[in-house]
Amino acid sequence: MHTIPNGDTCAINTKRQTKLQYQHLVISAADKFMAMNEDLSAFKVVRLNCELFPPSEFELEKYAEVKISPVLVEVDDPDQILVVAADCDVLVVVSTALPATVIDGLAKCRMIARVGAGTDKIDVQRATEKGIVVANVYDFCIHEQAEHALALLLAVVRKLPQMADAMRDGAWTSSRSECSSIHRMQGKTLGLVGFGGSAKQLARRVAGFDFRILANRRNMDAPDDEALALGVEMVDLDTLQAESDYVSLHLPLNTHTRYLFDEARLRSMKPGAVLINTARGAIVDESALVHVLEGGHLSGAGIDTFHEINVHGGTDGKQDHPLLHLPNVVLTPHVAAYSVEARKDVGYGTGDNVIAALRGELPRADRIVNTGVEPRYR
Repeated sequence: MHTIPNGDTCAINTKRQTKLQYQHLVISAADKFMAMNEDLSAFKVVRLNCELFPPSEFELEKYAEVKISPVLVEVDDPDQILVVAADCDVLVVVSTALPATVIDGLAKCRMIARVGAGTDKIDVQRATEKGIVVANVYDFCIHEQAEHALALLLAVVRKLPQMADAMRDGAWTSSRSECSSIHRMQGKTLGLVGFGGSAKQLARRVAGFDFRILANRRNMDAPDDEALALGVEMVDLDTLQAESDYVSLHLPLNTHTRYLFDEARLRSMKPGAVLINTARGAIVDESALVHVLEGGHLSGAGIDTFHEINVHGGTDGKQDHPLLHLPNVVLTPHVAAYSVEARKDVGYGTGDNVIAALRGELPRADRIVNTGVEPRYR
């Protein structure tokens, strides 16, 4: 056997790598060619929320690859949904609620495909009983949600909206006076309630703040090398809320998390703490949050998701809710998931899920919400 100098070894490995990459490109091109010649037009795909959340060019591109022409509708009433979807093969949804009455009326539906991550508006248990796969794209916006949570936190702590409003009114002195009660963020404690993808991304992004980072999740015993690498301490929820200067929610909405942050829990948080919610509105009792903020126990909140404020009504107009009038609350209209890149990922991901079901296949395992389902089409 000859001893090959390091440089020659690199050259040989590079050639092998190039060959493998070329082979991969050839296979990918062949797969794409086959997909573009595949015809799934015989199947019926119904896409809800076509006006409020129109399908993106990316979602439509995936359908076009296999010649799917989805039926685009904007209906919310269960009976009206079934008028168009009772005989569908796949039902695609963004925000419309799909209760048991709708699911029971889907005679041959293979999949309910959620354009996004959360499935709290879908009766997943009933879908499982009927053999309907519920699929989502759970990780499409973990970067965006982390960045939005950090943006809300910075805006609340540094009182940016208050300063901006005062400046627009020409109140320069008042605007500058807002800074008199601002505290330095360095060295504070950040609590992450839920420790999935977006929480981990937020932990990465705040590394430069020298935060102590606490986290809590439902399965506290599961090993997590990433938590160790990020220096995150896994603690019980009572400890987290008592010791955290900033608490950020990263939870799904379910029977265990609905109103998890009620008035008692909010009042047990550290005095002067800040609450950030980019998860689901009903995790927090909004009326209780108003009381706690008005009373001064919490210094502020950054909210992107709501239970009582309807940001998806389809029509603009002022709503009368106390959260809208509190100066120490920064509000955004459920947009933490948005970016051009996230839009592309969720569009392609949804299309892939739909196509898998129409082919008689299952989508990626990590995109199946009801993992124990026995699909009616297999």
